[in-house]
Amino acid sequence: MALVLADRVKETTTTTGTGTVTLLGASTGFQSFAVVGNANTTYYCIAGQTGSEWEVGIGTYTSSGTTLSRTTVLASSNSGSLVTFSAGTKDVFVTYPAGYAVASTNVGTSGQVLTSNGTGVAPTYQTSTAAAKGFAVGMSLVFGR
Repeated sequence: MALVLADRVKETTTTTGTGTVTLLGASTGFQSFAVVGNANTTYYCIAGQTGSEWEVGIGTYTSSGTTLSRTTVLASSNSGSLVTFSAGTKDVFVTYPAGYAVASTNVGTSGQVLTSNGTGVAPTYQTSTAAAKGFAVGMSLVFGR
């Protein structure tokens, strides 16, 4: 099982409640979650097409039944908890949560390099005499399959 990110992945669902969502196929011009691969995890967003229900988290894709389990909620319209989605169509897409982004406007500008603290969770800045531009993160990602 790997964490997989892929571009332009978007489907819809009409699933209600707090459980696993059944995906209804790729939206026009997008890829389906099948590119994530069976039993792999990905960052997802579920957003109601009407209203204000939304959820961002880490989910596990299952090709049998084409479902996405909502494994870990990172942020939501329900104060960071699972959203009890109401009836109606929701967009489900791969995203890259801001809280997990590895970015800084200072990387390479003043001799700082973004590095991991060894756990892959909280990045720190270290001074580099070479003023290298780049970063190292203590986690493995698979991009765009």
